[in-house]
Amino acid sequence: MKLIVGLGNPGKEYENTRHNCGFMVIDRLSQTLGIHQFQSEFKALYAKTKYHGEDVLLLKPQTYMNLSGDAIIQFVHYFKISLEDILIIYDDLDLPVGRIRLRLNGSAGGHNGMKSIIAQLKSENFKRIRVGIDRHPQIPVIDYVLGKFPQDQLTDLNEALQKAEEASLLFIDDHFDRAMNLFNQRG
Repeated sequence: MKLIVGLGNPGKEYENTRHNCGFMVIDRLSQTLGIHQFQSEFKALYAKTKYHGEDVLLLKPQTYMNLSGDAIIQFVHYFKISLEDILIIYDDLDLPVGRIRLRLNGSAGGHNGMKSIIAQLKSENFKRIRVGIDRHPQIPVIDYVLGKFPQDQLTDLNEALQKAEEASLLFIDDHFDRAMNLFNQRG
């Protein structure tokens, strides 16, 4: 079973904010995979489906970003999911809008959601897709990540979300290395 987690904050006020890029990718994946409804369990919204014969869980933690690991660890234990079958999708201030970066493992890089996940899983060895949101030197980080994308960035954002969705489908098919080669080299 593969677990694909998109990070974000629950609630209408956070919809379409920079910090919710992970949720946006999960929403796109759910459409592609024909999922019309999520269930609520273990402090998360989740949907279970099959893709090319593989069981897949799509997950949107509802704990708010800084406690994302609290929801994820419960699914990992309940469904007995191994670290190599976990993919986390989240926003990254250090990538420009429109870019994604895939990694097999690594530190939290200052991202509080990732800090929570690493603490709960007791490992940095899980796959991740970072979606670029850029940063703004005059806006405090918390205000920036909780802000919405301006109109002139929506085309680049949609391209990044599409790439992240394609990379997630390759992950399900055990082709994450191919996805890294494909998407880490694109502009």
